Amino acid sequence: MSSPEPSVRPERSAERGPAKAASGPVVAVTGAASGVGRLLALRLVESGQVRKVVAIDERRGDVPGATWRVLDVRDPVIAERLRGVDVVVHLGLDLDLESDPKARTAFNVRGTQTVLTAAAAAGVRRVVLCTSAMVYGAQPDNDIPLAEDAPLRATAEASFVGDLLEIERLGKRAPRAHPGLNVTILRPTVLVGGTDTALTRYFESPRLLVVAGSRPCWQFCHVDDLVTALEYAVLEKVDGEMAVGCDGWLEQEEVEELSGIRRMELPPTIALGAASRLHRLGLTPSPAGDLTYTMHPWVVSGSRLHEAGWRPHWTNEEVLAELLEEVAGRNSVVGRRLGRKDAATLGAAASATVALVGTAAMVRRARKRRGL
Repeated sequence: MSSPEPSVRPERSAERGPAKAASGPVVAVTGAASGVGRLLALRLVESGQVRKVVAIDERRGDVPGATWRVLDVRDPVIAERLRGVDVVVHLGLDLDLESDPKARTAFNVRGTQTVLTAAAAAGVRRVVLCTSAMVYGAQPDNDIPLAEDAPLRATAEASFVGDLLEIERLGKRAPRAHPGLNVTILRPTVLVGGTDTALTRYFESPRLLVVAGSRPCWQFCHVDDLVTALEYAVLEKVDGEMAVGCDGWLEQEEVEELSGIRRMELPPTIALGAASRLHRLGLTPSPAGDLTYTMHPWVVSGSRLHEAGWRPHWTNEEVLAELLEEVAGRNSVVGRRLGRKDAATLGAAASATVALVGTAAMVRRARKRRGL
């Protein structure tokens, strides 16, 4: 996360890059120095349908052909930097599991609010926001798949979800406060491709934790597909709120068969109770609410993008294979990365009982350190 008062550097354009379209939108991308923001900026620079790409971040990244404006998205001066921009894609969020939750929320909410207000002041006609399909909530009675206009039933009990719900609220309110401003929202499913989330860390465990009586379903979204969906929004081929992901979904049994990782099944009271205690004691970054997204279905139809002609290039099976390749050699339990010694101990566990004993020992050690 950036400092609250960053310096603003003069804009700089790379000399190389393809010839830009004489017409087409001028597009600004926040968070353009890394992650999805960088990938989108690179794609738009190569597009023959985009006139100019303005890359915004707290540091200058490697996107040849883009015009760089280095500043914090919370800085009101961003309104001046958006003059002449037609579309803003706001990807400058802090989604780091290790960030302080209160500071992260303050950054994400204030940054989004500033970008929306600045875009309206600068005469931008469209802002594209990216949240997550997690906003639908993981509920035992969810339809499979969920329609994209299904009510958002998530709570703030999982990582980032409270931030994402507030970002969506700000996005939906902005056109009422600023007539003429269009806000489009994309909601990717489990995002894979250089990402680190509580859900990708689930696959770093020596055993896949399955809560007894649950019916998990898995639907992935590769970052490459998210980028092409964002491009559709930039070019105004889609509008409103829409989900992004692979076609269909995988049942838990299919995931276990494809991954070769065996399950460890626990009763819900024990699994949720242990996750809650470990998070409360600061031993894991993931609150207990993250576990519900591995228990109940939250897969979506993605029909709106399909109706516009967009198709994912990746299948769920292919994305899962890439995810397993990315996390090979890592070991996590309830979102906590383990050292080699811890991982070897847990990997040798032959039953849920051993795992629970290990959890209890972690809790006792933490309480002893804190003098409880």
